[in-house]
Amino acid sequence: MDPSLLPALAWFTHIATHRSFTKAANEAGVSKAALSQSLKTLERQLDVKLLYRTTRDMSLTEDGQRLFDSVSPALGIIERSLRELSAAGGAPSGLLRISTSHVAAKYLIQPHLAELGRRYPELKLELMMDDRLSNIVAEGADAGIRLGESLAEHMIAVPISPKIELVVAGSPAYFERNPIPRTPTDLASHNCVGFRSMATGAIHGWEFTSPEPESHEFSVSPQGSFITNDDEAMIDAALQGVGLVQHMDIALRQHLESGRLIPVLQDWSRPFPGFYIYAPSRDQMPAKVRALIDLLVEMRSA
Repeated sequence: MDPSLLPALAWFTHIATHRSFTKAANEAGVSKAALSQSLKTLERQLDVKLLYRTTRDMSLTEDGQRLFDSVSPALGIIERSLRELSAAGGAPSGLLRISTSHVAAKYLIQPHLAELGRRYPELKLELMMDDRLSNIVAEGADAGIRLGESLAEHMIAVPISPKIELVVAGSPAYFERNPIPRTPTDLASHNCVGFRSMATGAIHGWEFTSPEPESHEFSVSPQGSFITNDDEAMIDAALQGVGLVQHMDIALRQHLESGRLIPVLQDWSRPFPGFYIYAPSRDQMPAKVRALIDLLVEMRSA
């Protein structure tokens, strides 16, 4: 089909619906001459006569009626689809797929699921949890949540957490049996719980920043009797007094505040940019993505 025919077909159905050039022109806000010219052009391209016109009356020819009966429903479907798209742009609805790390999902999204559902009952959320840095476009995700240092430059990124610090901590029971480390080099004589990355297969080094004025970043390889690739298992081991852990402060906060874990080496803690929600750069961000961003930013400030 010649795409150039679509505007003329739309004007034809508009004229045929009103059976009057004057009424059709007034409703559309165009001149009668413009409508007449559009109809003449369509009749010439199709090589058929579509309307009978007199000074007082207008009627469809047999070909015109057949064309109207075929085209009008199709244009109605297009019009409804455009209205639905416009409505979707204003009211968050449909499936929202978020690629996120496990930590961000547990501490930044899951606590607010009920509030998200209350505000946007037509929204369906899918969390795709993976600690690897993923390509959200290739995965078909609408947005992602990762630490700020990991983001690609072409993404729109909004901070949803304060800066993150890596905290070394152990239980009171552990420190009853072991001395408190004063520097990272003291960790060589401690049982350190290791975390194996599912992305690389390597055990994470414990990262530190030396105190001022000669600040520099370095890492220490943890040595101990327990290794896991699960955050919860690592924290649980520390709570049981198995050994020390290094993890994000956001994941340890409730245990630090309750006293079940005691932070050490705080002067050596390495700060990181906080978590960001990010999406592909585009002129019109979907309402469902904007809704989640607004909620997470609001909860960060609460």
